[in-house]
Amino acid sequence: MKKVDIKTIYTSPKEFDGQEITVAGWVRSARGNGSFGFLDLHDGTCLNTMQIVFTNKLKNYSIIEKINTGSSIMCKGKIVLTPENKQPFEMQAEEVTVLCATDSDYPLQKKRHTVEFLREIAYLRPRTNLFNAVFRVRSELAFLLHKFFNEKGFVYVQTPIITSSDCEGGSELFRVTTQDIYDKEGKFDPADELFGKKTYLTPTGQLEGEACAFAFGKIYTFGPTFRAENSNTTRHLNEFWHIEPEVAFMNLDELMDLEEEMMKYIIKGIMEKCPDEMAFFSKFVDTSLLDRLHNVINNDFAHITYTEAIEILEKNNKNFVYPVSWGCDIQTEHERYLAEQVYKKPLFVTDYPKEIKAFYMKINEDGKTVRGCDLLFPGIGEVTGGSERETDYNKLLKIMKEKNLKEEDYWWYMNLRKFGSVEHSGFGLGFERILMYITGISNIRDVILFPRTPNNCEF
Repeated sequence: MKKVDIKTIYTSPKEFDGQEITVAGWVRSARGNGSFGFLDLHDGTCLNTMQIVFTNKLKNYSIIEKINTGSSIMCKGKIVLTPENKQPFEMQAEEVTVLCATDSDYPLQKKRHTVEFLREIAYLRPRTNLFNAVFRVRSELAFLLHKFFNEKGFVYVQTPIITSSDCEGGSELFRVTTQDIYDKEGKFDPADELFGKKTYLTPTGQLEGEACAFAFGKIYTFGPTFRAENSNTTRHLNEFWHIEPEVAFMNLDELMDLEEEMMKYIIKGIMEKCPDEMAFFSKFVDTSLLDRLHNVINNDFAHITYTEAIEILEKNNKNFVYPVSWGCDIQTEHERYLAEQVYKKPLFVTDYPKEIKAFYMKINEDGKTVRGCDLLFPGIGEVTGGSERETDYNKLLKIMKEKNLKEEDYWWYMNLRKFGSVEHSGFGLGFERILMYITGISNIRDVILFPRTPNNCEF
């Protein structure tokens, strides 16, 4: 008999009333009194569990009533509606097969565990309600992002994970090599490298994305990217996922419109597609979560320049750990102050000093600032960074020299400015960052299956 998902039964329980079906999953709890008992079964298809009622008519009754949490079983029986109970239905078991029994060493017993403990058993934590909900929302969010760009005619491109250049011009990168890195003499000849030069795990697919935008008009990338910083904050990973659209014939104002539309689309979509998970987060993770998300959907995003932001922040400098002045980079505490205390909604900050932004951003007519934008959200700070890209070959070459970047490392990227260059813009969205905002989860390690952070690469 074909197995039926528990989620399917919850969707239309009346259709299964009186039917004999088979379900399978993992035991959350088991109890019996010698005559009959109950199993709480979870199969991973939804947050809800299913109650299995079994009696001593089963040949293996004595085994079933003492089965441990986490054991996998398959049950065949009849569905009975129970509208008067907490669950709308239950199964009256006719046969229960133990597939794999756990013992007392199983780490996920009935008691509630901390997220810190669950990180130590990351291979099991998706079985808990919290992480089951997180990773189900993660799946749905990825689908919604693909759907959004697909509906707008974007081409999904897969850019290389191995690169020979650093797009940001300052990131710490993971080296990729076939040579013996423990060679005490340390003699690394580029000619001996597999690719004939030094290569790294990429921090971004933007440069290749720009090349594709000049072919398809509108593209986006979505894949893993890497930074080698020894950072142990709640907002950083060494391996993370990145969404990076690039659009030809688009200016900065149009780019910000695209970002705002995308954010509202995906947040509204998650609230519609994952109501049980969102209710769970709102109850157990962040009671203000739904209000914050409605604030994003129902408000136009604010817009200010970097200079205006600094003027606002300087008035509150005494309350910041890092006081600001024109020319400095804006820290998370400043971003959150602007989004939470001043504007109380998402806002774009534009026109940053060119010295603190990447080389590829288009320089404004003032010669001091760039056509860049960061999107700040209340509760988290920056969620996207974007810009118009510099289209003039000579201007791009000049800024690269100012930032001590080697022209030979970017020769093909420079050629894009000679071979049919057009106005174009793009942004990057950290997938885990926006997932934190949507779920209310406060630590980025808890929105990715197996986090890669300093001293943590066990699973």
